[in-house]
Amino acid sequence: MSKAQVLEKQPLDAEEELRSQLYRLLAFFLHRPPDGDGLKVASQMQGDETDLGRAIAAFANIAGKSDPAAITHEFHDLFVGVGRGELLPYGSYYLTGFLHEKPLAKLRTDMARLGIERRENVKEPEDHVAALCEMMSGLITGEFDAVADLDRQKEFFNTHVGSWAKHFFTDLEAAKSSVLYGALGSVGRCFMEVEEVAFTMD
Repeated sequence: MSKAQVLEKQPLDAEEELRSQLYRLLAFFLHRPPDGDGLKVASQMQGDETDLGRAIAAFANIAGKSDPAAITHEFHDLFVGVGRGELLPYGSYYLTGFLHEKPLAKLRTDMARLGIERRENVKEPEDHVAALCEMMSGLITGEFDAVADLDRQKEFFNTHVGSWAKHFFTDLEAAKSSVLYGALGSVGRCFMEVEEVAFTMD
């Protein structure tokens, strides 16, 4: 997704910055297979004693031992395949069983309202999990025309991300082709659980 012209940016506290970075991490690895530099950066991540922290540490450990060519093959088996990959990372598919359904139309309406535009060179539907993670990061940092407060973030998350992404990340953890991406699935699932709880408390 492209970034619309910035009208205003609010300084982020450490927690919001971490949220934005985690969404960016998920978007980066789910959009395309990483190169050696991407794996090196991921390998330097550090966790803590929370479930999310342990998942991050495990992901960093596997990233540090991974070969880019092997990860490209893993990505292909998971998301491309011959005809289709093992998983279909689209909101419409998870919510309705079909692609290009009403959840995608609703997302496009909300994107227009929030000033989020699709890049011209992007072929995937906007409800791809990587695109939605990128949008959430942008809403947190105020990169779009409509600066999103927590209420807007919560509405977007509940409608377009929280409604299905945890199920996708759980599937990614268990996918037979997953190694590095299985660990990424754990990060995504734990992060979605944290976001769900946080938005419930707000």
